[in-house]
Amino acid sequence: MITLFTERLLIRDYVIDDLNNHHKLLSDAAVMYYLPDIKTETIEQSKENLLKVINDQGSNERKLYHFVIESKNTNEFIGGIGYTVLDNTPYGKLVHVGYFILKHYWNKGYTTEALKRIIEFAFNENNVYRIHTGCLKDNVYSEKIMQKCGFIKEAEFIEYAFHDGKLKDRVEYRMLKNDLIK
Repeated sequence: MITLFTERLLIRDYVIDDLNNHHKLLSDAAVMYYLPDIKTETIEQSKENLLKVINDQGSNERKLYHFVIESKNTNEFIGGIGYTVLDNTPYGKLVHVGYFILKHYWNKGYTTEALKRIIEFAFNENNVYRIHTGCLKDNVYSEKIMQKCGFIKEAEFIEYAFHDGKLKDRVEYRMLKNDLIK
């Protein structure tokens, strides 16, 4: 079981007892506005999603490093963060990172704090070589988190995705293990 700490946060592997909080997060319309493809409507859908993550945790070829974000002092559930292994190369793992937290915790620095710790874990403890992430361009808060954490903008795709009745632009960011050495 992976457990990570920051000044204010506990970041840990999911357990089945997280189901109600996981469902609260995945079914929240505001939180999932930019992530409609993983939004759930029922507790059963959220449970299926959670069991996929939990079952992968014990695998020798683990692909889903998805974690709970909690307050270290109060144990309150804040949200989720993590990455999916896309490929395992001789240089290290290539991963895609994502994050989402309950609206009550927005604009308090929790996501940036958690993402910085996930980056540190990925590069220093989990043989990750490249972290990729991105968002729709109008998701300015998510893009600011990427920038605060040192991600480098690689691309901007014009009219890339149909979202909320419109074609929207998307930005893509990356971080290489070597970027930290320079």
